Amino acid sequence: MSSAYHPQTDGQSERTIQSLEDLLRTCVLDHLGTWSDMFPLYGKRCRTLLCWQQDGESVVLGPEFLQQTTEKVKVIQDRMRATQSRQKSYADKKRRPLEFEAGDHVFLRVTPTASIGRALKSRQLTPRFIGPYKITRRIGPVAYEIALPPHLENLHNVFHVL
Repeated sequence: MSSAYHPQTDGQSERTIQSLEDLLRTCVLDHLGTWSDMFPLYGKRCRTLLCWQQDGESVVLGPEFLQQTTEKVKVIQDRMRATQSRQKSYADKKRRPLEFEAGDHVFLRVTPTASIGRALKSRQLTPRFIGPYKITRRIGPVAYEIALPPHLENLHNVFHVL
C-alpha cells in the first residue's frame, strides 16, 4: 500500500525495485543458494557474477577464467535485454501516437515546478492545463512551435508532445 507524500512509492521506483528483485532472484536461483549465502552482509566479501568464488576456494586463472567471464557477461546481457524489452512493453501499453498540424490548437500542461508554472501568476489553485494555443509549425516528430501570448513570451516556444 502506498500513501500520500511518500516518494518511494511512485511507479518508476516500484518498477526499478521490481526489476532489481527479478535480477537478484534469478541470480540466486541459478546458483541454488539462499539469499544470505549469495549476498553476505556485515563486511564479508561480496560475491559478484564475475567473481563467484568464496575465500579459500581455488581460483581459475588464464583462458578458462576469460571464457567463464565471457559466458557470464553474455548471460547478463541476455537478461538485461529481456528486462529492457519487458519494461518497454509495459511503457508501450500507455503510449499513444499524437500528431498535430500547423493551425491546430493545443493545451499546455502546467506543473508548479516547471517553467510554465513559475511564469504564471502564483495562485493557490493553479490550473493543470493552459491554453488553447495555436501551433505555428511542426519542427520534428514530437516537437512543435507554439504561438504564445505576450505574458508567456519569456518561455521558449518549442514544446514536446508527451
